[in-house]
Amino acid sequence: MIFLLITLLVNAFAKAETITVCASCQHTSLSNAITAAQAGDTILVKKGTYKEYNIVVDKPLTIKGENFPIIDGEDKGEIIRIVSDNVTIDGLFIINVGTSYTSDHAAIRVVRSEHFLIQNVVLEKLFFGIYIEKSNNGKVYHNKVIGDAQDEYNSGNGIQLWYSKNVEVSNNIVQKVRDGIYLEFSDDILIKDNVSTNNLRYGLHFMFSNDDVYTNNTFENNGAGVAVMFSKRIKMFNNTFKKNWGTAAFGILLKEINDAEIKDNLFEENTVAINIEGSNRIVYSGNDFIRNGYAIKVLGACYNNTIEKNNFLYNSFDLSYNSKLNDNVFRDNYWSNYTGYDLDKDGVGDVPFRPVKLFSYVVNKTPETIILMRSLFIDIIDFSEKVSPVFTPDNLQDLTPKMTRY
Repeated sequence: MIFLLITLLVNAFAKAETITVCASCQHTSLSNAITAAQAGDTILVKKGTYKEYNIVVDKPLTIKGENFPIIDGEDKGEIIRIVSDNVTIDGLFIINVGTSYTSDHAAIRVVRSEHFLIQNVVLEKLFFGIYIEKSNNGKVYHNKVIGDAQDEYNSGNGIQLWYSKNVEVSNNIVQKVRDGIYLEFSDDILIKDNVSTNNLRYGLHFMFSNDDVYTNNTFENNGAGVAVMFSKRIKMFNNTFKKNWGTAAFGILLKEINDAEIKDNLFEENTVAINIEGSNRIVYSGNDFIRNGYAIKVLGACYNNTIEKNNFLYNSFDLSYNSKLNDNVFRDNYWSNYTGYDLDKDGVGDVPFRPVKLFSYVVNKTPETIILMRSLFIDIIDFSEKVSPVFTPDNLQDLTPKMTRY
């Protein structure tokens, strides 16, 4: 029986054909070519403009564009919907997705499919870009998603995964949409080598998504940076979080995150590099915090976290803390504000470093006092708190501050 099935499969693909779509061909539209195709066929779309929408791919096919043919939805609705396993979309230029306030129209939507591949696609003038819905074991690779979002309420996300598993999202460029990359209820996802910039809200936003890995991505100049919420066992390595400025902006917002690793990332010139609330058992290691407003801002209910071997360089506040209790470990970090000494020349400061300034405590209570930041009075109260801690946790200190930067 197994031999018979293999023989039938081989014969089916041996008979696979290439169907060409062009203005002078037998098939002048992608929809007609899909209707005529058999499972396993390749559809080659020649360069040109094809005004189509609501294209349904309901069989295993490879749809490949030659010199980026344009699929123009004319703002009428969703453009391509994949409802079959083993579908590849490669090399199309898709524009003019219809905006809807009741349906999340997408340039490409994948629904309940397995083993899909979306690659080398350019998307412009879109509502949602690539929408993966209840689909598994696929790849979204080397695409360019460029929106023209003006307001959050009438714009969609660049790449969105919903109730999906084992999907790789890599080497994509996403700009000028609501959220660059958005995940919800999506586990075992690999997000790597993407560039998500100039988006209205978040460069990356995910909730209720466990065991995901984010590596070598760049999130720059987004409305509020990256939001990570209600998830477990997340790994974020070698990412860049840069120039996320604004009154409510941050590099990363962590809310209700447990058992995660945040290592070897660059946080540069953000209002708040990492904003933490209700997040526990996280290891922060090997990160560079450079010229941020706040490097780490802890809002409460954060326990058993480890902050070690990081570089804190020229931040206005290295650490902000709103509690008198500390259950977190700070060790072996380099602090540019450290003024201690190393008499035994072992590379470790002989005097512990207290990273929380009294002034940061004051600013948390009364934000308007930030205008006093560079005054002599502030230097005096910070020094007094360092000598005799009253408002900040007595045990919140790095006992082994490094003398040189990692």
